[in-house]
Amino acid sequence: MEMREESKNVATEVQPDSTLNEQQATAPVYEKEETVETVDEAEASAEHVRYATIEDVVTALRSLAAEDAENVSREAINSLKQQFYAFRKAEQQAEREAYIEAGNDATGFEPAQSAVEEEFKALLAEIKDKKAEQVARLEAVRESNLKLKDEIIAQLLEMSADADNVNREFPRFRELQQQFKTIGEVPATAATDQWKRYQDAVEKFYDQYRINKDLRDYDFKKNLEVKTLLCEEAERLAAEEDVVLAFRRLQELHDKWRETGPVAKEMREDIWMRFKDASAIVNKKYQAFFEERKEREQQNEQAKTALCERIEAMEATRPTSYKEWDEQTAKVLAAQEEWTSLGYASKKNNNKLFARFRAACDRFFTDKAEYYKNVKDQMSENLRLKTELCEQAEALRESTDWRKTADKLMELQKKWKAIGSVPKRQSDAIWKRFQDACDYFFEQKKKDLSETRHAEQAALKAKKAIIGKLKEVAEGFSADQVSELLKACDEEWRQAGHVPFRDKDKIYDEYRGVVKALQDKFGLSRAGRSMARFEANLAEISDSRSLNRERERLVRAFEQKKNELKTCENNLGFFTTKSRSGNAMLQELERRMAAVKEDIETLRNKIALIDQKI
Repeated sequence: MEMREESKNVATEVQPDSTLNEQQATAPVYEKEETVETVDEAEASAEHVRYATIEDVVTALRSLAAEDAENVSREAINSLKQQFYAFRKAEQQAEREAYIEAGNDATGFEPAQSAVEEEFKALLAEIKDKKAEQVARLEAVRESNLKLKDEIIAQLLEMSADADNVNREFPRFRELQQQFKTIGEVPATAATDQWKRYQDAVEKFYDQYRINKDLRDYDFKKNLEVKTLLCEEAERLAAEEDVVLAFRRLQELHDKWRETGPVAKEMREDIWMRFKDASAIVNKKYQAFFEERKEREQQNEQAKTALCERIEAMEATRPTSYKEWDEQTAKVLAAQEEWTSLGYASKKNNNKLFARFRAACDRFFTDKAEYYKNVKDQMSENLRLKTELCEQAEALRESTDWRKTADKLMELQKKWKAIGSVPKRQSDAIWKRFQDACDYFFEQKKKDLSETRHAEQAALKAKKAIIGKLKEVAEGFSADQVSELLKACDEEWRQAGHVPFRDKDKIYDEYRGVVKALQDKFGLSRAGRSMARFEANLAEISDSRSLNRERERLVRAFEQKKNELKTCENNLGFFTTKSRSGNAMLQELERRMAAVKEDIETLRNKIALIDQKI
């Protein structure tokens, strides 16, 4: 905004009041036009270098500090300051987060002293001192120039007052004019007043005193030719497409106009109006150019602000999958492409907006990198867990404990499903390894069960044949024949093997029923046979010592059977399962208990027989 206001002032001062003469009208333009050109060049300069680290910024500032003050621009210093304190702010934010993560109260946080920041401030102070010294030197030079020019004006006025010696003093007059032009700038506050006083002195020398008319007319003619050429060149600038270049060229033409002497009095107004009108066209185009640029900068600022808000809005809901990250990354990259296609925003906000946009993008890619790191770590952990499951499955693949091992493998499969993904390049291999171990076991189990079913069906058929054989026993058989048959059938029954589980109890009960019926029919019960043999053996024993030893043996056997019965009763209390295998074991235990009770009763009867004989 400051540059455009100055350019507006220049345009105004280039158009003096019509009552002023030619020399007076052009006078105020000199200092301000040069200032406008300088500001414009600064505004149109290329964007500054962006540095990667805070140390790079300090190194750049150190280089500037070593330069002469006139070679160091304020824009370069401001750019380095913005970058440095952006880095410094990020460092302090990281320190503060670490301080809070360590369990400290955020209100007690104090940033650590930074040697880099101290050096940076020292370098800024050094540059500032150099600039101040430069300004002081320039101001001293301007004051000296002001004094020298005032002395020249005084000499011109003195020469103008000496009417008798005007012609003789003319060469000195031209020399003083040249000296006045070659002397540099004066303080801006005094420039306009001094220039007017100088023009007044020149006008007095030309107008109030007669000099050699031929020489004066020749000088006016020569000046008119020069100013006509300047008017023509100024008029051609209206067609120049580069508005900034045309404006700078116009400032050069104004400098030459001021350096050129006056024309004939009757020509002064016309030639000046021609030059002023040509200048006005260029000035208006220049003003319109900056107005248009200002509007474009506002539009760019709005567009860049919208891009910043778009990227910042993504922070509210960060993606939770690779696909979502890829989608948002595409949006961020598209926003960056759009950013680069936009022109500059206003000088005041352009760097701020860029820092804001860059920070939002940096936060996005930092969060993305953290997510990918966490996922990678999780996948590595998942790979470790699944590898352990593979090892466990492989350790079980050769097991023949089908039921128990199948349950374990199914539990491993549930755990496998609960574990997340593993790295893609290892996913298929680890899954195949686990699947192969499980498939191998279940194929073996299926094969074994198929063979077992065939064997069980064959055993069932054989046991049914045994039952059929026992059912064919008729009245003509003797007890010994039946007893031998039962022994043979019992051995054949054991050799037949297992039958299908669902037929086990039924076929066994049928077999025991047929056997018991034959034992009862032919007096072949186990207890009866045992008592008959005992009575026969007992009849052959006559001495009391042998009877006592037999009695002691029976008593020991009696106590053992009682303990065995007690153990069975205790074991019976542990059966709470309702499964088929549990019921079968329970039935087997109950049959065993019945046999033990029968043995106890037989032993009790045998002991009673010995007691009767003793």
